[in-house]
Amino acid sequence: MAGKIGLNVTQICLAEECSEDEIVEELLKLNEDPRVHGVYLHLPQASLTSRVLDTLKPEKDIDGCVLTLNQIISTDAPLEGKNALLVGGEGPVALALQCLIEKSGMVAVKINWSSTSLQRQVFFVLVCISSKFELWYLTAAYRTQVSLCFLSLSSLSSNSLNIVLSLSFITLLSWFLLFVDQNVVHSCCRWIQEKQYRPWLLRSLKLQPLTPVPSDIEISRAQIPKPVNQLAEEVGLLPEELEAYGRNKAKVRLSLLDRLHTQPDGKYVLVAGITPTPLGEGKSTVTIGLVQALSAHLKLNSFACLRQPSQGPTFGVKGGAAGGGYAQVIPMEEFNLHLTGDIHAITAANNLVAAAIDARMLHEATQSDKALFNRLVPSVNGVRRFSPIQISRLRRLGFNKTDPASLTPQEVSTFVRLDLDPSTITWQRVVDTNDRFLRKITVGQASTEKGQIRETGFDIAVASEIMAILALADSLEDMRNRLARMVVGTSRAGQPVTTEDLGVSGALTVLMKDAIKPTLMQTLEGTPVFVHAGPFANIAHGNSSVLADKLALKLVGRDGFVVTEAGFGADIGMEKFFNIKCRASGLRPNVVVLVATVRALKMHGGGPNVRKHTTNLSLVAGGCHSNLRKQIQIAHLFGVPVVVALNVFKTDTQAEIEHVCQIAKECGASDAVPCHHWAQGGRGSLELAQAVNEAANRPGNFQFLYDIEMPIAEKIRTIAQKVYGADDIELSPTAKDKIDYYNQQGYGLLPICMAKTHLSLSHMPDKKGAPTGFVLPIRDVRASIGAGFIYPLVGTMSTMPGLPTRPCFYDIDLDPVTEEITGLF
Repeated sequence: MAGKIGLNVTQICLAEECSEDEIVEELLKLNEDPRVHGVYLHLPQASLTSRVLDTLKPEKDIDGCVLTLNQIISTDAPLEGKNALLVGGEGPVALALQCLIEKSGMVAVKINWSSTSLQRQVFFVLVCISSKFELWYLTAAYRTQVSLCFLSLSSLSSNSLNIVLSLSFITLLSWFLLFVDQNVVHSCCRWIQEKQYRPWLLRSLKLQPLTPVPSDIEISRAQIPKPVNQLAEEVGLLPEELEAYGRNKAKVRLSLLDRLHTQPDGKYVLVAGITPTPLGEGKSTVTIGLVQALSAHLKLNSFACLRQPSQGPTFGVKGGAAGGGYAQVIPMEEFNLHLTGDIHAITAANNLVAAAIDARMLHEATQSDKALFNRLVPSVNGVRRFSPIQISRLRRLGFNKTDPASLTPQEVSTFVRLDLDPSTITWQRVVDTNDRFLRKITVGQASTEKGQIRETGFDIAVASEIMAILALADSLEDMRNRLARMVVGTSRAGQPVTTEDLGVSGALTVLMKDAIKPTLMQTLEGTPVFVHAGPFANIAHGNSSVLADKLALKLVGRDGFVVTEAGFGADIGMEKFFNIKCRASGLRPNVVVLVATVRALKMHGGGPNVRKHTTNLSLVAGGCHSNLRKQIQIAHLFGVPVVVALNVFKTDTQAEIEHVCQIAKECGASDAVPCHHWAQGGRGSLELAQAVNEAANRPGNFQFLYDIEMPIAEKIRTIAQKVYGADDIELSPTAKDKIDYYNQQGYGLLPICMAKTHLSLSHMPDKKGAPTGFVLPIRDVRASIGAGFIYPLVGTMSTMPGLPTRPCFYDIDLDPVTEEITGLF
């Protein structure tokens, strides 16, 4: 009967002697399983204890065991002390009714079949204390077969109430099956309704800004964040889509994308910046201030999508990246330190690859083909079998064999020997600390490594290709495939060696299985934030994850906003966002917010680096007409409207602010507005929110800067000339050789990720404004095949920062009594 109406029924058979605990444990699993929409209990009477009945979720109960009696009889009248007649009170359904009756404070009076004149017809008694009888879920087709004995309320004493439902035995069986099936259908309908998009019920947190503005950590600590499960419910997340990490943060499961796959995306906003000073110009604070203004003040659904900060800068020079002032992600200590362990997972995965490389080279150098084969394909109980990842390697080698015994000696040798050339290994170990002394190291010096000594080094963890993969993957399967494609070096025959060849790609996926889920947090005003991935923008593509953006775009709804940030200036982070991230995600932005500061514009206008300047409109105009104009033009190359956000500092004068906004509009910005979010929170970014809302509703004409099928050198040249303003590029012999090699290997259709200084549009950090008349030198070209891009090296780029004379950690401490952190910013 269930099959006829399209229900998938699974029978779970418990052992006859199973305990109450075992039944409860099974029910708890079913409660939390989103694939189960309804549960019917068909257990012995002795097993249907109140604890068992109370365990089953009401929304999954299909036989009424845990419904209240008032729901069944459709009344709000008090039931305490009244009598209910239960005829034929045997079996699970009758027992369930008895439980309901007694839990409602009524007295269940049971009579057996032989003690009533209704012997041939009576099934059991339902109770009702309204003057109108309603039989729950009984359809009209069965009403004609029901005879009722009804006693009205007026004829009863205060302590008695009896209604008899009579059914023939055949009718009983049909009714019962129909009852169960209809309840399953109702349960499924309720489940489907719950899976639909849910309008937001966001409760904002009130801010009371102080003057002068306290330190970031004092502001963060003064605001009590909402519990993360409450925030999740407010933005339409289901409980089963959340994995809480304490009170203030939670991972969000990717199943959300399947649930809301038909939901239209919201509007997509990118926050970029002009070429920054070494201290940065506040893109993170602008991003947070904007979403606080949109959600808390304009009441428009909005999500911020931010990168997770590396602990290198947090303890080095720059400090944390949670925003600042009254535009922060809270708690800022949790945001800046460890978060949910994603960077640690990347570190573990990256270093597992490094260990696998060195171990494989050692074993190949010290063992025969036969010994290698016997260890790589061990005999278990007298049988040798290839693992799935080894079968994949055989397929790539062109060997369509699955029986280890069928390989020829030559095939065995080809299979077991990667024959890595140590001089071509590009994979390095990583650590999430600024440690300049790890930039070049020697490994293999112990006698146990049998002379397998080589030079290598460490990168900072966020420079790992695995971080770039995390940011660009759009599913767990996509991440698995990308991890498998990572190239760690080449063989002596010139063939690329991948992590799949090393046999480690499956293990990497296991280490990264939780890291792929974005982390949900909130701003000071209680608006939602996804924190996920954190690749650097000068040596990688510098954007938060594709998955965080996709999840957020579904959650905000058609009229909502997702605001994400690109690292460094628009020439670096924004260009890579468009040409790399948007190609990978298929998403198209509606508007660019370009962040500028008076101090940076003065620097680009000819002033010195990062000093307190007196009012100088000439320097401001010089910076606007050079760097600001160029960055606006870069955004227009992609067909996206630009709103300039002037991040106001307390030292800026009104004349300077007005001058910047006026010139920005003359340079092609759709609008230009001052932002006071640092001192005022979302209220200080209301003008920006209104300007973004207006710009995002204009029709766009997005386009990529280059055709992906262009030759590698031409793609590099296009970026150099159109984005940086170079006359041409100069490829070193090494760069030319690498390009030829990548073309031979079929990597020519990958996008370009320029590794260049962020302190200038050119390759020369001291050249400010908008330099022209230079040739961009490309000293080397490398490839991140798993991440999916080619990265030319412009000049010398360090992938491991160093600590300054006085790092931030001098001021960071913990109060052992209160456990409060001090000195973090």
